[in-house]
Amino acid sequence: MGTRGSKLSLIQTSYVVEDLKRHNPKIEIQTKIIQTTGDKLESEPLEKISGKGVFEKEIDEAVINGEVDFAIHSMKDVPAEQSSELTIAAVPPRAPANDVFISKEYSRLVSLPKEASVGTSSPRRTAELLRFRPDLKVLPIRGNVDTRIRKMDEGMYDSIILAEAGVMRMGMQDRIVERLSIEEFTPAPGQGFLAIISRHNRENVLNILRTVSDENSFAEAKAERAFMNEVGGGCKIPLGAFAHVEGKTIRILGSIISPEGKKRVNVRDEGSVEDPDSTGRNAGNKILKMGAKEIVDSWDRP
Repeated sequence: MGTRGSKLSLIQTSYVVEDLKRHNPKIEIQTKIIQTTGDKLESEPLEKISGKGVFEKEIDEAVINGEVDFAIHSMKDVPAEQSSELTIAAVPPRAPANDVFISKEYSRLVSLPKEASVGTSSPRRTAELLRFRPDLKVLPIRGNVDTRIRKMDEGMYDSIILAEAGVMRMGMQDRIVERLSIEEFTPAPGQGFLAIISRHNRENVLNILRTVSDENSFAEAKAERAFMNEVGGGCKIPLGAFAHVEGKTIRILGSIISPEGKKRVNVRDEGSVEDPDSTGRNAGNKILKMGAKEIVDSWDRP
């Protein structure tokens, strides 16, 4: 199995490996750490790193070349367009999808004083913050979850915004002071999911990986990725999507925000859990017709 060497990646890897062994007691799994472009350029803002899949490309190439049998990614980092040789084999049960507010001195985002600093590396969170509190200073931040929290503790930021899933997997949930609502801070497509990637023709490997997949989580991930693909955005365009299965229905909330946070377009849709891709595509098509296309175009401009 291929993975990044960050602490969070190794924790996520360990979680999946243990689950695979529970379902398949006779298998042995070796872990190969692969350094990615995003790891090599850790000090660079993400939006300035060219190319797609900055945290996955080298690992996916190792899967394609047969150096490893499968890989584990954070779903929200998986590019919208994957190699035809790869497939998402399994999606374990989703962790909480919310963004969370972390601060030493302030208990809520609304309690931050004017011109207080908030650290985030996400264009989506930046735009949401500017929409919610245009008086704040939104500053870039890179590093693992523990690194970002340490930078805040050292006084470089008054607060930071992170994904709840990563904070929980790192065992640092006691640092969360506020869980931000899905409606106000709609998460990135795939946030909270892990994606287990393999070659599409390795049926023996795929059968093993599928033993740890969660049916509802996989459907939710498909709907969110279909929405992202229809809109045409990736991690550099601030779109949000949150899908949730209720019985035989899958419901999705989608959002797109202008760079300065002054305009946000939302869409809600639902469909059959048997066809989550159509639900995501339909929601994406609707939001573009509602005025989101000009926002997407504005983010594409140099």
